[in-house]
Amino acid sequence: MTLALGCIADDYTGASDLANTLTRNGLRTVQTIGVPRGDLALPDVDAVVVSLKSRSIVAADAVAKSRAAERWLRGRGAGHVLFKVCSTFDSTDAGNIGPVMDALQADAGDAIVLVTPAFPGTARTVYKGNLFVGDVPLNESPLKDHPLNPMHDADLVRVLSRQSRSRVGLVDLGTVAQGPAAIQARLAELAGQGIRAAIVDAVFDRDLETIGAVAIAHRVSVGASGLGLGLARALATSPAAAHGTDAEAAPPVGGAAACLAGSCSQATLGQIAEAEARMPVLRLDPEALVAGPDEASRAVGWAVPKLAGGPVLIASSGTPEQVAVVQQRHGREAAGHAIEQAMAGIAERLVAAGVRRLVVAGGETSGAVVDRLAIPGFLVGAEIAPGVPVLRAVAARQGEMLLALKSGNFGGSAFFSDALCLMR
Repeated sequence: MTLALGCIADDYTGASDLANTLTRNGLRTVQTIGVPRGDLALPDVDAVVVSLKSRSIVAADAVAKSRAAERWLRGRGAGHVLFKVCSTFDSTDAGNIGPVMDALQADAGDAIVLVTPAFPGTARTVYKGNLFVGDVPLNESPLKDHPLNPMHDADLVRVLSRQSRSRVGLVDLGTVAQGPAAIQARLAELAGQGIRAAIVDAVFDRDLETIGAVAIAHRVSVGASGLGLGLARALATSPAAAHGTDAEAAPPVGGAAACLAGSCSQATLGQIAEAEARMPVLRLDPEALVAGPDEASRAVGWAVPKLAGGPVLIASSGTPEQVAVVQQRHGREAAGHAIEQAMAGIAERLVAAGVRRLVVAGGETSGAVVDRLAIPGFLVGAEIAPGVPVLRAVAARQGEMLLALKSGNFGGSAFFSDALCLMR
């Protein structure tokens, strides 16, 4: 297998988002969970997205995992590797975007790295180096209250400079609008000044196409799924690139269905409220989940008798105020880890009870669930919502399964029922 494009994603829902974007733009794509084993049989594809759970771990560990993924991808012929980060650039001043970028750049030998989290399709744009979520700067959006990586600065040149060893510059929208040659000239100018990373403005998809045409000539780039769109469109005209996977043509899976929600985003909270009119919903007590196993056992006991009658939803999600109380009592990292693992345990027990269609909301929750189920990879299928595809498990010990892994802010108000309609 020789890859047209290799990708390393710092969480599982972001990996699904990217894999969906690549598939919709002409590349046959598989998403793996972690660096694949040497003996894992993968179909013939154009792109592989290696999913890591590295966004909020110790920076040195994130670097080690990312470098291992890059070595695997390069070994399969990938000439370009995209380090996929969140479109809201979730990362504290300690990392992990900067440290991983520095390491991958050093391994690749690029003089300068293009960086953009812009993804206009999900209302993420970059102008004058500032990241906007919809019509407001990042630091005025709900991401300012993110439970793990609160974002208080929209200026990405400043944000990346605080966590990278490299000097960081800007390629502004005016330059991007002039086309690939103007971007290349600006990058050469910045590199001549000793600048080794450049935030690149993008407001429209055509900007991403222009950026992708430049980035593909480099060995490594950093960005959200929008940059994946640009790279895919640059590659899709190649005779070696086919179109889509066989995931949508595969036979139905059937079986019981369940939804798990761990995200505390405003979007997910609204989606849970909407689901209450469509399916049984159990709201868990986050404090009780942290305290011990009883709350998770209560959830499984509640759900299993209901599975024969249709899908159920179990939510650990809370408001920012509720989350803050639990974090103050137990610590941010300890509370988050305990709740994620509790939700993963619930998922494992539901799958053991016959669930074969599973929808998970929240990046950290999705990572914990997929790790617990030990699913090595997915074929990418139909798009449920922008950035969220149906995923068909590859080589899962539980047999045929369909999953949807959703970042907290993605999807419309009826996301859970929309997902289940496509997961047959």
